[in-house]
Amino acid sequence: MQPEDPMQAQDKVLACVDQSHFADFVTDAAAWAARQMDAPLELLHILDRDKEVARGWDHSGAIGVNAQQNLLSELAERDESRSKENRERGRELLNRLRERALGLGIASPDVRQRYGDLEETLVGAQDQVRLFVLGRRGESAETTQRDLGRNIERMVRSLSKPILAVTDRFCEPQGVLIAFDGGGMTRRGVEMVARSPLFRGLPVHVLMSGKVRRDGEKQLDWARRTLEEVGFEVTVALIPGDTERVIAQYVHEQAIDMLLMGAYGHSPLRSLFLGSKTSDLLRSANVPTLLLR
Repeated sequence: MQPEDPMQAQDKVLACVDQSHFADFVTDAAAWAARQMDAPLELLHILDRDKEVARGWDHSGAIGVNAQQNLLSELAERDESRSKENRERGRELLNRLRERALGLGIASPDVRQRYGDLEETLVGAQDQVRLFVLGRRGESAETTQRDLGRNIERMVRSLSKPILAVTDRFCEPQGVLIAFDGGGMTRRGVEMVARSPLFRGLPVHVLMSGKVRRDGEKQLDWARRTLEEVGFEVTVALIPGDTERVIAQYVHEQAIDMLLMGAYGHSPLRSLFLGSKTSDLLRSANVPTLLLR
C-alpha cells in the first residue's frame, strides 16, 4: 500500500492575510492552489489584541485615585474603539479578498477573522489543512522594507504541513524546480509532486547542486523515473557549486516560476550562528516557494 499523500489526506488551503498589499498575491496563489487540488479555500486574518493594548497610554501611576479611575475608563473606551476599528478594517479586507478569490474561480471561499497568536492559531488548525499559503513579507515590511518577513521562519519551523511562501508577485506557474539533494526530505518532495494534483500538467526540473555525491546520478535517475511514471515532463541537472548561487542562476536562466525545497533542517540556535540556507535561498531565488518540513 502506498504511503498517504500529505497533500491529499487533509482538507483545505489556508491563506494567511494581513493589511499589506502582499495579501493580494497570497490570495492569488492560494486560489491557484485550491483550484489545482480541488480543495476548499479559507482566508484567515489574525488580529493581535496585545499589540492593540500596547499602543494605549498608561499614566495611571502618576495621578490621584479618582483621576486614575477616570483615565483608566477613558483608556478602556479608546482600546474598545480601536479594537472595533481594527475588526471593521479586517472585515473589509476579507470581503475584498473574498471577491478577488471569486473572480479567480473559487466557488465559495471562506473567510475568518479572529484574535490570537499567529503561530498558535496555525498550529491548532493544521490537522484540517492540506497547504498553508503565507507571504514572505507582511504588514511590517511595508515600512521596514525587509526582504524576508519575520514570521516566515518561525511558521515553517512550527508547522508540519507544506507551506507555499509567496513573493510580492504571483502568476500561475508554468514550470517548477525541485531543489534535490537525495536526502529523505527532498525524496519525499519528489514523491509528493508525483502523487499530488498541485503541479499536474507542469514541466518539472530536478536540480542537484552543492557538493558532488558519488550516487548523484543514481539519485537523479530515481527522481526522473518517479515523476515520468505518472506523466510529468522532467528535466534533471547536476550542477556542482554553491547551492544558493546555482539555484538562483538556474531559476533565472530556465525562467522557473516556482521552487520546491526542504526547509530549515537545523535548529534555530545553529541558524543564529551559521545562518540559514533556507532563508538565503528564499532571498536569492525570489519566486514563490513550496517549503517542506
